[in-house]
This record gives sequence, C-alpha cells and structure tokens, in this order.
Amino acid sequence: MNAPDQPWVIVVDDDAAVRIALQHLLTAAGFRVTTLSSAAALLEDPRLHLPCCVVLDLQMPGTSGLELQATLEGTALDVPIVFLTAHGSVAAGVRAMKRGAVDFLEKPVDPQVLIDAVRRALARGADTRERRKRAAAIRAHLDTLSPREREVLDRLVKGRTNRQIAGELAITERTVKFHREHVMDKMRAGSIAELARMVEQTGR
Repeated sequence: MNAPDQPWVIVVDDDAAVRIALQHLLTAAGFRVTTLSSAAALLEDPRLHLPCCVVLDLQMPGTSGLELQATLEGTALDVPIVFLTAHGSVAAGVRAMKRGAVDFLEKPVDPQVLIDAVRRALARGADTRERRKRAAAIRAHLDTLSPREREVLDRLVKGRTNRQIAGELAITERTVKFHREHVMDKMRAGSIAELARMVEQTGR
C-alpha cells in the first residue's frame, strides 16, 4: 500500500493499452501511479503540483510531449520527465535531453530500464525540492540582516578583508568585525566559504 506522502508517477499516453500496461508494471515495482491520456489533462491535474515525475509519450494528438515539456519550462514547476516514444529520432531525443529530460526511451521499453529511469527521475525531483527548501531557509536568514550587515556580507563573499571592507564602507575595522560576527551568527555559517556557498544557493 502506498504511503500518503509517496511521490506520484504520472503516465501520459494517448494509447489506453500502453497506459494500462505501464500502470501495472510500475505499480508492481512499488510506485504510486496514475495515468492520463493527454497533455491537457496533465496540466489540469493537481498531482502535477505534488512530488512527482512524468512518463510522457512523445507523439500525442494535440500537444506533443516536447511541446508539453516546453510549456512546463515556462512555469514554476520543475517536473522530471522520462520520455517514451515509438517514433523516436535523434533530433527529438537531443532536444528533450537538452531541456532536462531524465531519459528518452523507445517503445517497446525494457521494463527494468524504465523502472530505473523512473527511480532516477524521482530522485532528481527529491533533490530539487531539497535544494529549494535550503534556498528558502537561507533567504529567510538573509531577510534578518540589516542593510549594513548586507553590505558587509556582500563584501565578505567577494573575499574582501576586514580592512578593505572598512575602507569601502568608511567605518572602522572594529565595526566591521562587529557586523561580521552578526552576519555569521544570523546566517548560521561556520566559515566565509560556507557563507559564500549559502549565498550562491539563493541565486544572488
């Protein structure tokens, strides 16, 4: 039985027989699976906003798999995609992988190859969520800094010495040390190198 917080594997394919076969395969492998018949159905499905990955048919009536991938790129969603196709091409595969697809597999797919690809996709999703969680926590710490502490932080991560910072901000070295201690404490950083890594994680 699936745990309530287990991520979803969403299979999107216009072929009902393929959907049934993949649902049986992936459910037997221990995944929590649902199936949909079109890109439009996926975009309306609330599970897309939960921890998940998508096993996506390349060629479908209406919006194609590649077009759906491009649409998802324009949203805040970062959904790992495993492509399946019976009509694959090198060019389509290259495009899919460049856009961040986890894998590009041809039908009929080897069951273990697909299972392994889904596991990689779910692992990537978990890693992305963890990185976003860490970045949000770091931004929350940044929000506690005063304007002067932010000025000191910006120079610390650029490798400036206390003397250089004092000169640039027209304050004493003692004042720089005071603000530096507050920055390190509020950011919960053990070193300047760690502080720089934390700032980098926020995209600043």
